[in-house]
Amino acid sequence: MKILSTKQNLQILHEDNHLIIVNKRVGDIVQGDKTGDKPLSDVVKEYIKDKYNKPGEVFLGVVHRLDRPTTGIVVFARTSKALTRMNELFASRETQKTYWAVVKNKPPKNEDQLVHFLKRNEKNNTSKAHLKEVPESKMASLDYTIIAELQNYFALEIRLHTGRHHQIRAQLSAIGSPIKGDLKYGFDRSNTDGGIHLHARQLSFVHPVSKEPLTVTAPLPKDPVWDAVGN
Repeated sequence: MKILSTKQNLQILHEDNHLIIVNKRVGDIVQGDKTGDKPLSDVVKEYIKDKYNKPGEVFLGVVHRLDRPTTGIVVFARTSKALTRMNELFASRETQKTYWAVVKNKPPKNEDQLVHFLKRNEKNNTSKAHLKEVPESKMASLDYTIIAELQNYFALEIRLHTGRHHQIRAQLSAIGSPIKGDLKYGFDRSNTDGGIHLHARQLSFVHPVSKEPLTVTAPLPKDPVWDAVGN
């Protein structure tokens, strides 16, 4: 996909009057948190203010989030109308989300559907995948396919059917294939940049205002492992 802009460390994948979609880097936080680090939402606001010479406060709605160590597509709304409608699309699962992940241990099957019940642990910010329903758990479902066999790793394409906390990380760990660099979910060592090899690769939905189908694809980060997968 054509990258529209890379100003202010932003890689913009789509921009119109109602939406702005960016390719998040490792370490970026989507929305402000207790760390006090500058969030991606503020960077995008500054970009809009500068590009369009907007006086006063810039409206920007956070539609969804990605974990800090992951990369890929993040959607922001530039109008309240778009924010309301995008929230409805995500809540009703009227979006198609595709992720790419790199794991060291080959999954049991070349392709499969995984269904677990995830229980979140607020204290250590993790989710544990159970095969059967347990109290306070939520059903989580995804499909995966092995798309590349690398020298030491396997690349997977994942389609999410639900959007649970740390869902892909927890479910792949549960089948013995934690994501490269993901110490929290059982990988044996961290990546040098502190990230993990999980990338929000593609998102498809009907535009909330124009009603036209929209598919956005995020280029992979530049590193030797992702380079081996190809873009």
